Amino acid sequence: MSVIQVNGKKFQPYLTVADIDKQIKRLGAEINKDYQGKRPLFIAILNGSFMFASDLFKELEIDAEICFIKLASYKGTRSTGHVVTSIGLDVSLKDKHVVVIEDIVDTGKTLSEFLPQLVDNHPASLKIAALLHKPDALAYPLTIDYLGFSVPNKFLLGYGLDFDGLGRNLKEIYQLVGEE
Repeated sequence: MSVIQVNGKKFQPYLTVADIDKQIKRLGAEINKDYQGKRPLFIAILNGSFMFASDLFKELEIDAEICFIKLASYKGTRSTGHVVTSIGLDVSLKDKHVVVIEDIVDTGKTLSEFLPQLVDNHPASLKIAALLHKPDALAYPLTIDYLGFSVPNKFLLGYGLDFDGLGRNLKEIYQLVGEE
């Protein structure tokens, strides 16, 4: 991994493929144990979580379903403060064990607005799986039940995370150079 440039900004290596894979295997094992004999429904939040959701789902040895919803609150390197729903949820959650898959939780605004909508659908349980969490940026109280990494409040790119639509395809995670 070396410094890369995306959309005119430089990014330095932060998490390797091996780092990411190790944590996903750990999370998969925890979920397999916790949901043994159950059939959870995973709701992956697009666009950012698609790589994490795919790799996590491959680690599951339990019966499980997955669906996708598109929520957005970012433009460029900053949160807009507004959550936009682009693709809605089209499956019943009643009495299902639901696990929301998120790529990164920073302020928590997106999930704080989305989770009450899920609760209104009466799931049997509701948990959050996130690859990354920025505890220093958290402005809305949330419990992340399955967490890969706690990270500093820096702009990250790769492994599904983008900068104006670019960089999602990178296998590693990079940090913006010279931010703030």
